[in-house]
Amino acid sequence: MRRRKTAVAAGCCLAFLLGTLLNVLFVPGSEHPPPPPREGAPPSPPGAPLYPPEEDGGGRAALERQIRERYEEVLRYRQHRAAGRRPLRPRERRLMDLAPPRTSAEQPGPRGRAAAGPRAGASAELSLEPPLLGCRDIRNVSGVQYLGAGYTKAVYKAVLNRTLAVALKAVDLGGHDIARCVRQFSTLGDCYRLAAYKIVKEMILLQRLRHNNVLQLYGYCYQDSNDIPDTLTTITELGSPLEMIQLLQTSWEDRFRICLSLVRLLHYLAHSPLGSVTLLDFRPRQFVIVDGELKVTDLDDASIEESSCTSNSDCFMVFPARNFTLPCSVEGRCQNMNEKRNLYNAYRFFFTYLLPHSAPSSLKPLLDKIVNATGELHWGIDETAAQLERVLELYRSGEYLQNTTRTPKAEYRRVPEAFIPDENYRCWPSYHHKGCLLSVFDVNEAIEICDSYSQCKAFVLTNQTTWTGRQLVFFKMASNHIMPDPDKITYVKVTD
Repeated sequence: MRRRKTAVAAGCCLAFLLGTLLNVLFVPGSEHPPPPPREGAPPSPPGAPLYPPEEDGGGRAALERQIRERYEEVLRYRQHRAAGRRPLRPRERRLMDLAPPRTSAEQPGPRGRAAAGPRAGASAELSLEPPLLGCRDIRNVSGVQYLGAGYTKAVYKAVLNRTLAVALKAVDLGGHDIARCVRQFSTLGDCYRLAAYKIVKEMILLQRLRHNNVLQLYGYCYQDSNDIPDTLTTITELGSPLEMIQLLQTSWEDRFRICLSLVRLLHYLAHSPLGSVTLLDFRPRQFVIVDGELKVTDLDDASIEESSCTSNSDCFMVFPARNFTLPCSVEGRCQNMNEKRNLYNAYRFFFTYLLPHSAPSSLKPLLDKIVNATGELHWGIDETAAQLERVLELYRSGEYLQNTTRTPKAEYRRVPEAFIPDENYRCWPSYHHKGCLLSVFDVNEAIEICDSYSQCKAFVLTNQTTWTGRQLVFFKMASNHIMPDPDKITYVKVTD
């Protein structure tokens, strides 16, 4: 009986493991609510349907047109490589290289010039540069862990070749986009293709928009599965989800780094090789943290299209708390709408929560100015980036301390090559959850901090530094037990 139970348990474990690996590309997700309207978009007219009705010509023709439109969108993002296109290697796969089938209305005829355009795109190469990772690496996957899903994609954490932790993205067959499409058109294969073009678009953007704050694309894999040919999985850099509640409990220095990373990203997007790029789905969940840096991970809803206009009233941006009207240029485009949409979203999701709180007092006026200017869209991204870089320089150089009173209230005795292992007390914010570990520019700032805490009786300079080069210091409530340590220096309060 015991052997039988053991065998059953082992079988269940093996089945679970195999199921996880087989479904890493195609696990169905939960049904999602209808997508919310995009921030900054013009308001829909009252009574407008949530989804557009099917076009004339039947459901099949409508789906084919949607596939074709998305395919042509992908082609537009690839046009910048058309002039210098490299030849494909014989065995290299192409990304969704088969153009969607034409509808009967698009067949060539006496006046078929319009139909010839989409067909010409059938031979356009959508291939990326040779991938570093591919299907062979996915076959050696281990430690698969489901991370989450959006309207189109499911995301998994996995370890490749027992060494590299990556994120795997694939179309979520049980997600909102696929479920809605199948309900409407009853064809899983074409619905998959429609959704997969969003991943292809994201892959092209991840490779074209090379920046420290854009997630790295490591590779991709095509393979037939679930009766669907050429199912696609992308392999990307792995980041940690952005948890705003946790960020609010971290040091101001780390929170400032998140905002600085975001501004550097938005500055790049405003001046990218593709033109001004806007993130239509701009939410904290679209970003991850990699080694302390903020990186955008979802680009399938990015756009380089600038809104057309005939008057300023056409350039109306709607947000939950504010509305803005931008000027209409003589070229008939809303001036800097992509840039301003990104910037206001950065203000309302990040700056207002992360920038001012617990910042050094001498920096708060400048930080308040940045928050207010972006909240009113008085500045563009160039000025915002310049001001945040100025804050970084003031903080890193210690200039922000020049206008503060730095007369010590107590005397301290320097004890070289010494450390106090215990005698901890908690402070906020701290780099150590069981003690008071803060960063300082120099010894004088450490003395000033110790003087400000009634329980502080000593502090220990470590040889560790933060991303700005500032030194980490442990603050202690006593100095009864001092131990030798060649990498640390202890300062003991002698008089109060």
